[in-house]
Amino acid sequence: MDATILHADLDAFYASVEQLLDPSLRGKPIAVGGGVVLAASYEAKAFGVHSAMPGRRARELCPQLIFVDGHFKEYQRLGDAVMNVIGDFTPLVERISIDEAFADVVGCTHLFGSPEEIARAIRHRVRTELGLPISVGVARTKHLAKIASQVAKPDGLKVVDPATELDFLHNLPVALMWGVGPATQARLAGIGVTTIGQLARTSPRALERLLGPAVGEKLAALAWNRDPREIRTDHRARSAGAQSALGRKPAEAHVIHPTLAHLADRIGARLRAKSLAGRTVTVRVRFADLRAVTHAATFDAPVSSTASLTEIAEDLVRAVLARHSDERYISLLAISVSHLEKVSRLQLELALGLADEGRRPGTRRGMAREAADRAVDKIRDRFGWGAVGYGSVALGAYRSVPDAFRELAERDL
Repeated sequence: MDATILHADLDAFYASVEQLLDPSLRGKPIAVGGGVVLAASYEAKAFGVHSAMPGRRARELCPQLIFVDGHFKEYQRLGDAVMNVIGDFTPLVERISIDEAFADVVGCTHLFGSPEEIARAIRHRVRTELGLPISVGVARTKHLAKIASQVAKPDGLKVVDPATELDFLHNLPVALMWGVGPATQARLAGIGVTTIGQLARTSPRALERLLGPAVGEKLAALAWNRDPREIRTDHRARSAGAQSALGRKPAEAHVIHPTLAHLADRIGARLRAKSLAGRTVTVRVRFADLRAVTHAATFDAPVSSTASLTEIAEDLVRAVLARHSDERYISLLAISVSHLEKVSRLQLELALGLADEGRRPGTRRGMAREAADRAVDKIRDRFGWGAVGYGSVALGAYRSVPDAFRELAERDL
């Protein structure tokens, strides 16, 4: 197979847009946000500033850091414009976020030249027409194309020849692999695996024991560039999720409940806006040492109610903490809802005194929750997200991240 898959990724997108809108910020360390860093320019990253970092810590690392408010409509406009540029070269485009996409140019080389020439043309047009830097990786598989674009950053191009792709891949750190976060990286380092080549030479059985069957098998295949995934132009999210980085907080109810309520509120609103509900709820708890544990439950009736999602997530998190009673601190909580389906009609249910009746949409309590959610959704649609909410969420405990920024990050549902 030829290297025809492109991964295009805008460089420090939000910060680059701010420098585009205000040329006086070019070449200076800037951060989008205030209480928390939403995005940082490369000049700021050189000082160790990164997204999700508290603003106070960012200023300690970089005293000359300039904080700017986000221009979220501009992010949306320019992100869409970049996708239109890529779409001018090929119809096989899979957008995976506001600022990155895969594209397959296999059927377009007779029109626009080789994949490398197409990548150069895309980068030139994005720079000259939109004023933004973009890095592109070209490879035979999606995974390798994404890694190549990371290697090319900032504002570069990397083409991986299929004849030498393993030589290129195996010299790189495992942290560049899709799905290898800090916790997985630390576990691999514990057995002496720091490069993708070392990972490739590790026994698949050992990886499965260390990381679990699913993750171990996936990483073993990717280490040899075995990635059969094709470009999906009809990409639709198969789940809806949200997470909150907490720093280092005690694993106690006064931290867990408002955090989960906030996440459930965001997810439930997104699901209901698309007339969707999900049968499986998964939580992820990351402890202070960056070790993460997931726990899931599947239900007969699909769920989208904010209150129900909160209760289910709390039950799951309590189960995780009961199994890890020695853990006193957590650094992240996440909720994901999967097995999504369209909800057009509500199946009424009799009151049978079941423990989960309040979470079942067709019961009297379930319908009351749905009515409350609909009322909240309508008010927010008209007056904005902050106009009304549930409990501690409405009191603004999480106002450090603007809702417009969350909407951009979660818009792929």
